Amino acid sequence: MDIKEITRTDRDAKGIISDLKRKSVVVPAWEKLKKEYDPKLHPVMTDKLYTDKVTKKGIEKVTKRTLGLQKLAVNRMKGLIFGIPVKRVYKPQNENEKLAAKIMEAIFVKNRIDSVNMERGKYLFASCENTTIWYSQEADTEYAGQKSNLKLRCKNYSPMNGDNLYPLFDEYDDLIALSIEYTRLEDGKTITYFETYTADEHIRWRTDGGKIEEELRENFDLQKINGIYIRRSEPIWEDQSDNVYEAEWTLSRNGNYIRKNARPNWVVYSDNKVKFGAESKSDNEGRNVLQYGQNDKAGYATWEQAIDSIKFHVDEIKRDFFTELQLPDMSMDNMKSTPMSGEARKMMFIDAQLKVTDESGIWLEFFDREINVVRAFMKKMYPKMAAAIDSLIVETVITPFQIRDEKEQISNYSSATGGKAVMSQKTAISNLGYAEDVEAEIAQIKQEEMSDVMEGAI
Repeated sequence: MDIKEITRTDRDAKGIISDLKRKSVVVPAWEKLKKEYDPKLHPVMTDKLYTDKVTKKGIEKVTKRTLGLQKLAVNRMKGLIFGIPVKRVYKPQNENEKLAAKIMEAIFVKNRIDSVNMERGKYLFASCENTTIWYSQEADTEYAGQKSNLKLRCKNYSPMNGDNLYPLFDEYDDLIALSIEYTRLEDGKTITYFETYTADEHIRWRTDGGKIEEELRENFDLQKINGIYIRRSEPIWEDQSDNVYEAEWTLSRNGNYIRKNARPNWVVYSDNKVKFGAESKSDNEGRNVLQYGQNDKAGYATWEQAIDSIKFHVDEIKRDFFTELQLPDMSMDNMKSTPMSGEARKMMFIDAQLKVTDESGIWLEFFDREINVVRAFMKKMYPKMAAAIDSLIVETVITPFQIRDEKEQISNYSSATGGKAVMSQKTAISNLGYAEDVEAEIAQIKQEEMSDVMEGAI
């Protein structure tokens, strides 16, 4: 499949767009997933047979209880993978590569890549796909102290934002075009845009009132698609929605029973005519007066509700939800109701860490592609450093969120080595992360130590 044949300038725009929309990967439609993700769209809220009833006495409301467990699962998984920021490990072999590493990291930092990761984690786990487009703007800027006339930016696109993503793969499963369809409101009218990125071109079509016009066609000399696409076959909550709906219906039905039966009833057991009417009409009075026979009985009749069975049913559904998805239930109520040691709490995260390991595969591949896209832009921004940028080795490390006691860990290592140092000063400063330039920080520390020695000698 030749992408240049598809995007030829002599072809009709409608035909080109139709070919670019031939999506070879299958992902669930967001319109369906949204009904599971958003609690306001769950069946208990939308069922037309389960609505408030209009009676002669007024409107009889029904209870509608929702559980946003799908949304919670997305947040849990996003936090487990990106709660500890993704780390890029650079392995420079010379001074030029060290500078290239600083520039690359500065690009990621200036684009607030940790927040970007959180956002696209939400998009992938909820809508099953996400695209990040990297692009340059002509503006004087600098990265790691190195000036450039190009500023590098990135933007996420997802069905959650109303964007339609169309990756086009060839017969070898290589991405040859990445297209995005989105709408914008202009002068009170909704305009549809369709943008396509290939290794050589960036094309944008504009649809207004059914008429399609090619608005932009620019050549790329990047020799690489400047976008990265990631997908999964099902949302992070997998097939648990029906169980969540069952819990919602149970709570809602129980709410209706409570509304009807929770009000206490005063019952008089008598075959005689009991005299009523001596009750005070004032809200401040502390008693009511009734008159009934000597052998008659009266008292409150309370409703015996099966609270325990309902609670058990709902709690089991919630417990199975987290267990089957390998997600920890880190709610405040759950954590405080289960007394355990710090070490035991660490063990709680083992299953979740295995889940992160399982999910990390597609993310590591995604990040490797992103680094290569940034690398390609860097060679245009700093052409004299092209060789060092190409040869720089960069690895991505995803660290699952976990409860850490670093003091205890260091103490154990120190004890194992007989009280000797377990790491160099350079490694400790690097791991701490407070100093931007580790070498300069060590030099400053040595200088301060030398000053202290000189002052002591005086």
